[in-house]
Amino acid sequence: MSTNSELQARRERAIPRGVANSLAVYAERAANAEIWDVEGRRYIDFASGIAVLNTGHLHPRVRAAAAAQLEKFSHTCFQVTPYESYVALAEQLNTLAPGPAPKKTLFLTTGAEAVENAIKIARYHTRRSAIIAFAGGFHGRTLACSSLTGKVQPYKAGFGPMLPEVFHVPYPMPYHGVTVEDSFKALEQLFKADVDPARVAAIILEPVLGEGGFYIAPPELFRRLRGLCDQHGIVLIADEIQTGFGRTGRMFAVEHSGVEPDLMTVAKSIAGGLPLSAVIGKAAIMDAPVPGGLGGTYAGSPLACAAGLAVLDVMREEQLLQRAQEIGRFMTSRLKGLQVRFPCVGEVRALGAMVAVELVKNGRADAPDADLTRALVQAAARAGLVILSCGIYANVIRFLAPLTIPDAQLKEGFNLFEKALEEVAGTVTAAPARATG
Repeated sequence: MSTNSELQARRERAIPRGVANSLAVYAERAANAEIWDVEGRRYIDFASGIAVLNTGHLHPRVRAAAAAQLEKFSHTCFQVTPYESYVALAEQLNTLAPGPAPKKTLFLTTGAEAVENAIKIARYHTRRSAIIAFAGGFHGRTLACSSLTGKVQPYKAGFGPMLPEVFHVPYPMPYHGVTVEDSFKALEQLFKADVDPARVAAIILEPVLGEGGFYIAPPELFRRLRGLCDQHGIVLIADEIQTGFGRTGRMFAVEHSGVEPDLMTVAKSIAGGLPLSAVIGKAAIMDAPVPGGLGGTYAGSPLACAAGLAVLDVMREEQLLQRAQEIGRFMTSRLKGLQVRFPCVGEVRALGAMVAVELVKNGRADAPDADLTRALVQAAARAGLVILSCGIYANVIRFLAPLTIPDAQLKEGFNLFEKALEEVAGTVTAAPARATG
């Protein structure tokens, strides 16, 4: 059997450096919230494959559904010979989507593909071309999605020119002094200086920034955007790719604002680890493109649709929306405790089980500590815990444990995180240092 180091050497010879790895740990098998590497070492998984495994690794219901479908057929292409699971999953998502307007759902394969199609639908519906996105937002790595993404390194640098008529405004970040009012002042200036709102097809944003650092959109932001979009005939798109499927304690994070978006993009945890994404939206908008204008060879794979139906069953039967809230409360409590001890813990942010901690120098919001963050990810792995970093300044640790994680493993994981933090930052009494920092 190969070792991690042997596989890493092979990986470096065979795979381009542009595909980065946060850890040189090669998975051999996994179950729920645990991973074993090729050397037999066990890890608690607080990453979930970047929020893909809200129902855990290989949930028995999801695995059984995919296996049963594999006994029937693996692929026909929905546009050639359709199948019931695509229709059935669309029906359920249309019912679950927020707001009273009738909905329709288009299935695709990746999150980026969902975002690309949402933009296509919005443009076709409005007959406009401009798009407004938010600084710090992440919408994918295709050329169009990189254009929408509000971070240059590593997503845009060297890949230009980007998609034309894409504009960015600040995302509210109270910890850094950016308010909802600042966002709307920027929008007002944008409409005066750069683009007529009558040219704008869509405004797209994440209810909680994912790669951008887990900053949470205040409900006021969505409410005011809804009014602005209604005023100017602009399509409001909620990118729920990382926030959706119960992660924040609601089926979709936009529900926390009480706002009905025009379109939503979903992916990641929709199918419990199988590649599937979707655009869910108001039927009148979704029906705008002509027949043949939407689709894809592998879009809405029968294996993934079968898994998606099982995921919804698991979420209902195991009450994962409630479980997300319980996990979030536990994580927040533990992190607040660490905040008292460590001046590097600048802010703790959470919406349900979408939890993050921002690491800074001497308790200062204006002094992000990316080096400490990188070291903490590696120290956690050595201790047996998989965590992810993110953030505009690469100084945020995000926690995305499966919503099915047992309490014992949740506590074990946080004990390992505390051990890793002690290793890289040292234990100090934080209150005096924060006061003078």
